[in-house]
Amino acid sequence: MNRPQKQKSTSSSLFELVLIVAVALGLALGIQALIVKPYRIPSPSMEPTLAIGQRVLVNRIGNRFSKPEIGEIAVFHPPAGAEAQDGAQCGNPRQPDNGQACATPTRERASTNFIKRVVGRPGDTIAIVGGHVVRNGVRQKEPFIRGCAADPICNLRKPITVPPDHYFMMGDNRGESDDSRYWGPVPRSWIIGGAFATYWPPKRIGLL
Repeated sequence: MNRPQKQKSTSSSLFELVLIVAVALGLALGIQALIVKPYRIPSPSMEPTLAIGQRVLVNRIGNRFSKPEIGEIAVFHPPAGAEAQDGAQCGNPRQPDNGQACATPTRERASTNFIKRVVGRPGDTIAIVGGHVVRNGVRQKEPFIRGCAADPICNLRKPITVPPDHYFMMGDNRGESDDSRYWGPVPRSWIIGGAFATYWPPKRIGLL
């Protein structure tokens, strides 16, 4: 006598479970697309801070409400050509002067993503000595970098000025990083967000 009611109750519970799973999946995808995005480190350019294969979480909405800060690790679109083996050229095709980092932004952006550290904001003067950033005439405290000395790209002593609404990006592995020294500052609109935590491998889980 009560079997149809029981079957109806079972069907209702199954539908409710499917709906909950669908909503949870939709929320997870929405959060990943709009708020937090995982990112895998593809190269040694951020060593020793971040190793190849390490995974970080990126805040996709933070830079919409605040400007990128000096020292922040950020994911962004580099200039077109930066992902190629030969790399992008300064200002595309203008080459940087000897002994000076690239100050000319490249107009076109790549579809790929890079991860570097913000070392210069709009209006800052930037020079490089022994792999260390000299910002507005002051050598920065950068205990997190892997320094270099002999490589010419680690000694760019002639200051350049970061253009308005642009940011100068550098990897922590100063002798092995394709960054703004080669292809110039990037506009704020190309910056996707700041990396705030690492979640893989387990032994390196933590905040950045």
